Amino acid sequence: MAKKIKEILPLRKGYDWQYCSLGGVTRVKISSGEDIAHLGELDRKLWSVLSCPVSGLEFDGRTLEIMDSNHDGKLRIDEVVDAAQWITSVLRNPDDLLLSSDSLQLAGLSDTETAQHLKAACERILNELQRPLDVITMRDVQDYKALIDERYAQEVAAEATEDVRPYGDDTAAVTAAVNALRDKVADYFMRCSLIRFDADCLPALDVSVDRIAAIASGDVAKAAGDIASYPLARPNAEGTLALDNVNPAWAGPVQTLRQYVLGEAVMLDEARWGEIVGKVDAYADYMSKQADGIVTLRSQSQTEAMECYVAAERLMHIYRDFYTLLKNYVFFKDFYQNDPDVKAVFQSGRLFIDQRCCELCVRVEAIDAHAAMASASGMYLLYCTCTSREKNESMNIVAVLTDGDVDNMEVGKNAIYYDRNGHCWDAVVTKIVDNPISIRQAFWSPYRKFWKWCTDKINKSAAEKEDKAFNDLTAKADTAVADVSTATAEGGVAEANAPKASTPFDIAKFAGIFAAIGMAIGFIGSALAGLAATATAKWYNLPLIILAIIVVVSGPSMFIAWTKLRKRNLGPILNANGWAVNAVILVNIRFGATLTSLAKYPTLVLDDPFAEKKTAAWKKWLVGILIVLAIAAIVILVCRLTHSPEAEVTSVVADTVKAACESIAQ
Repeated sequence: MAKKIKEILPLRKGYDWQYCSLGGVTRVKISSGEDIAHLGELDRKLWSVLSCPVSGLEFDGRTLEIMDSNHDGKLRIDEVVDAAQWITSVLRNPDDLLLSSDSLQLAGLSDTETAQHLKAACERILNELQRPLDVITMRDVQDYKALIDERYAQEVAAEATEDVRPYGDDTAAVTAAVNALRDKVADYFMRCSLIRFDADCLPALDVSVDRIAAIASGDVAKAAGDIASYPLARPNAEGTLALDNVNPAWAGPVQTLRQYVLGEAVMLDEARWGEIVGKVDAYADYMSKQADGIVTLRSQSQTEAMECYVAAERLMHIYRDFYTLLKNYVFFKDFYQNDPDVKAVFQSGRLFIDQRCCELCVRVEAIDAHAAMASASGMYLLYCTCTSREKNESMNIVAVLTDGDVDNMEVGKNAIYYDRNGHCWDAVVTKIVDNPISIRQAFWSPYRKFWKWCTDKINKSAAEKEDKAFNDLTAKADTAVADVSTATAEGGVAEANAPKASTPFDIAKFAGIFAAIGMAIGFIGSALAGLAATATAKWYNLPLIILAIIVVVSGPSMFIAWTKLRKRNLGPILNANGWAVNAVILVNIRFGATLTSLAKYPTLVLDDPFAEKKTAAWKKWLVGILIVLAIAAIVILVCRLTHSPEAEVTSVVADTVKAACESIAQ
């Protein structure tokens, strides 16, 4: 027998993976550094996730950015495998990854060339920070980044003050003045050049008296635009600009140059102007290249420091966070962890609403688009818009409701949301996706629907009758007023005021109604007596009949809920957020109960003068039994009225209640 099994199931080649059951699904178990080192050999069909977004998760975004080698905003299996092979190759003991620690013993780095390069980079960081050289932490890496940023800022400031900013702190003001005057000064010196070429051109190139005369008759201040179009000053053959006698429209920028650049000088020639423009343009060109990342002021030492930082940053981020990522990427251990302090990377916080706390909350972007896909999850979803006055921000979340009633759940309901950092947000329900929550809720659902249907019908009928009565009353009043007016106009006031003949009381009609009511009561009593006689014949008949009616009414709803609750799947919710989920992420009944906690109060005897009087439990059961008996009696009544044989009563009861149940479900 063993030989036959071996032939049918040949020995598996490759790495010997271990497996576990999480959420009712078999998954690959990652529990050692050796497992991590062999991730590249794991069949991709066995990964729980094929890709996930690098943003919007409760996870260090910088770690995901480092691992996202192609920078496409998605972390894929190949990138995870590359990181696994790299980090396990530089560690002597890859099992250290399971610690998810933010400190690393440098002695734990392997002897490979890459590992020794990392060790040298870490030692340089620790040495410059004047800290012990045996252990490096994430805090050390962050402090080193702050140190080199400070050095860079000092270098930039020094070089900018000495070589780049030609006028120091006044460079920005001078640049603005030069840019404002650039075209106007160029125009002025060109006019001077033309006068040197031909002195007869002076009248044509000077300020036109006719243009000034055209605006002199009006409000000259309102003609500032026209004045600005005049030459900057009166040109001359010497090619100098008298700074104290310029066009009033340009006096501001000229004064800035005199204050910050020219000092006591009253004349400006073209060569001096060219020198000023050259310095300003060089400064602008430098700043433009600096913004584009083309020019760097870092020295060789600064470049090496950045290389050390980048290497150490990658090492520490992957060393600390990689196993946590795998627990949310390969086998969803954090989601199914029975620990209130451990949450999956997609669980963004907790929603408090209607005396319960929803632990499974996920951030979303567009609510309608997300709900269209997430509705396939089979879970009851509350979409909320959250706002924070403290942070002056808003966001959308979806909360999964897995326990309690939904009677008070409606769009517009207010709640409170706490994110993973403990910040409080005001939440408002904006959309609901309805699905079963529990078997208990499903049991009462048909009765609630039936009761709602009855109350809606009664309310509708009452409203219609009220409207009809009001319309009849107003119509009669209008008719009476019209009759009085007509009678008065014809002199027949007495006739108009005379009472109209009333309709005689039809005693035969009312006698028939009372007889019918009495007959109905008699039949109901007879039906109850029949049921009692049946129960007397065999004591268990009556409970069985009641149980059968309950099963017929609540059974379909409970069965549908049971099948849906067993198949609730988180996958569609994550897929709607950009994940590529590769396995079923079940939220069954038992696990779902841990994701929503209800308010629990101790049993106390308290005095409350305004409390409603509680009905005893036996009375509630008695009322329930009487209601069921009344339903059965009504069915028997119908059977007798339609001359149905007594033997068909039980069948009719079942069929009628079943039909009512189907009607309610629809």
